[in-house]
Amino acid sequence: MERKAAIDKLKRLRGKDLVSLATQYKVDIWKGDKKNKGWAGHVLERYLGLSINSAQSPDFGSWELKIVPLKRLANGRITVKETMAITMIDPVNVGKTPFEKSHLLAKLERMVICSRLFESQEEAYSLLMNVSAFDLDNCDDYEQIKKDYEEVRSCILTKGVEHLTGKMGQLVQPRTKGSGHGSTSRAFYARTKFVAEMVGI
Repeated sequence: MERKAAIDKLKRLRGKDLVSLATQYKVDIWKGDKKNKGWAGHVLERYLGLSINSAQSPDFGSWELKIVPLKRLANGRITVKETMAITMIDPVNVGKTPFEKSHLLAKLERMVICSRLFESQEEAYSLLMNVSAFDLDNCDDYEQIKKDYEEVRSCILTKGVEHLTGKMGQLVQPRTKGSGHGSTSRAFYARTKFVAEMVGI
């Protein structure tokens, strides 16, 4: 599906409850007492006719679909709830690949960012708030994200992947990903200030 057509279709869901759509598209939010963290994204993928996948190439060939949760503060203001996972870090691949040919750039180059309002851990209700396009090539942050990537790459090449830390990177950081505190797999994450820029907050 072309990105513009997908954006137009996704915009029809603005203000609609994604939990109800999860039931309609048979996407499990809970598996026993464990939450399916990617459920909202799976709902939108099903809505657009894409089978669920976790490939490192962009979801729809030339563009990537992401959904991020927002939260309402006590003063009523809506803000980004958390960082956003972009793509896994394969130390061998990152070590030999410059930013211009990286999975990170491929994911950020052409995106559709959807935001939903997170109400509670129970996930009984969640409205789709906004749908927008994001293109890193047209973004002032390109050079900073390149620096963030090359910092990670340099660390992998000179010290080893085990020395990566979430303190690295101004806009994109390397962090452990996976269940449990003993996880050794890592991914690139967009910091909340970068996510806020993507969704226009």
